[in-house]
Amino acid sequence: MTNSLLTTLLNMKQLNKYESIAFLFGGLLMVTGAGLYAFFLIQPVSCWVMLVGAIIFVLMQTRQRYTGTQLTIRRLRKIMTFAGIGFILAGLFMVEDSYFFLRPFVANSISGYSTYINIIHHNWVILLLISAVLEMYTTHRINYELRKESPLEG
Repeated sequence: MTNSLLTTLLNMKQLNKYESIAFLFGGLLMVTGAGLYAFFLIQPVSCWVMLVGAIIFVLMQTRQRYTGTQLTIRRLRKIMTFAGIGFILAGLFMVEDSYFFLRPFVANSISGYSTYINIIHHNWVILLLISAVLEMYTTHRINYELRKESPLEG
């Protein structure tokens, strides 16, 4: 390894074994919850599975910090944080679609009900899609930037 690659890797706080397991478990819960919810299987439970998985996934992702000075990676990490917020919001929207906690407070009139339907009803799909695309983009770009800065010596 070159010295600059070693320095860059030292600037990324790596997760320990248990944090890595929690990170993977959170991702698995997110996928399982979203899949079950999308196929109308035990929706009152699967929405909570998705939300808990998203919270675990995002918490473990924020534990992996970048302390280096490369602006591109710092910007990508901020975008990744935005995607994490989207995952949690998608889980909250799923819970709202199943239990209608906010509807009695928001939908007091026809216009309130229309606004509620336009903003919340089944829009978890859009949040989840946008967050997943941002997550994939930032993950691949961070990997590319780390390799571009310090290629391995052959």
